[in-house]
Amino acid sequence: MGSERVEMRKRQMQIHQEAAASVLQARHRMGNTPTNASNACCFCWCCCCSCSCLTVRSEDEIIQRSTFEHRAEGTTNCEESLKPTLDDARSWPMSFEKVMKSAAGRGCFRQFLRTEFSEENMMFWLACEELKKETNKTVVEEKVRQIYEDFISILSPKEVSLDSRVREVINRNMLEPTSHTFDDAQQQIYTLMQRDSYPRFINSSEYADLLKSLEEPPPEP
Repeated sequence: MGSERVEMRKRQMQIHQEAAASVLQARHRMGNTPTNASNACCFCWCCCCSCSCLTVRSEDEIIQRSTFEHRAEGTTNCEESLKPTLDDARSWPMSFEKVMKSAAGRGCFRQFLRTEFSEENMMFWLACEELKKETNKTVVEEKVRQIYEDFISILSPKEVSLDSRVREVINRNMLEPTSHTFDDAQQQIYTLMQRDSYPRFINSSEYADLLKSLEEPPPEP
């Protein structure tokens, strides 16, 4: 089983590098080839190789990245700290949309995903939501690159599961990054959570315990 997984990752790596090469060729045809074109991995979005340009980053870039991650984690921690009302929690079995529209619902669902080792799905979805609110072109491009590295790159430990069609769409969109670069991918991950994790969450002991705790009267002073 371990050897099969290694071979699969090797095939994924090869496919990803070929996709990155096609992006480079498209940029070249568009007359948008960077000056350091002799070293493709220095400017490909996918970060699919391990040259020194990926490890030697400017201090400004590191600061920007840490600030972005801190903001994203801060938002999530705030959501997780919210306790749902009983009516709110009781509405979640009605639809997955009820969960995702509730800040407390997203927090509780994310905690459940963490127990299933699939928290990256919610993290990616939230990052895409934040991206869509951004209007500054420079900030959009930076956030797009960070989301790609964090959740799309096959080298990332938080890589989300996307099919080849969506990955091809992303690679095309990376030519002209916008706040909607990952729309198809976000929808696919939303559907994955809805069909796979959401039913287990509703039937889980964690959700049952939450309802029980909300139904119990508060202790008398």
